[in-house]
Amino acid sequence: MTEEHPLIELARRTIESYVRDGKVIAPPKELSEEMTKRAGAFVSLHRRGQLRGCIGTIEPVRANVAQEIIQNAISAATRDPRFSPVVANELADLDISVDVLGEPEPISSLEELDPKEYGVIVECGGRRGLLLPDLEGVDTPQQQVDIALRKAWISSNERYQMYRFKVVRYH
Repeated sequence: MTEEHPLIELARRTIESYVRDGKVIAPPKELSEEMTKRAGAFVSLHRRGQLRGCIGTIEPVRANVAQEIIQNAISAATRDPRFSPVVANELADLDISVDVLGEPEPISSLEELDPKEYGVIVECGGRRGLLLPDLEGVDTPQQQVDIALRKAWISSNERYQMYRFKVVRYH
């Protein structure tokens, strides 16, 4: 087996511990530089090529990326409302990716988006929707924004703000 990136390994250990034993692991004692910074992070789970869970934070809500990953990995495995919770016999089949979000920057038009390079956040009042970059089947900025609007329950007729962000994706 090839060695996993430490962020993926942390997400995998978290999910396995929580699904098998109901225990939340502690962050590693020695944190790499990428784990100590504060940033939003998403954990995505795929099983046999199909999405199995994806939960994240748009902006940091915990002390560091390691803690974001631990909480979001548990949520992706057990609290994504689109899926039933992951069970122990699925663990070996899970492909896990972690996206660490860069700082969002406001944009004023679709021309400033490239769905392969940037994720998008749409915001209207207290409603926000996010779509990560470089997702299969999302090829245009318009598709990207339309999906994010639906996720946030924002009508395309409403006035909304858009932000773009980059991610560092770990597989």
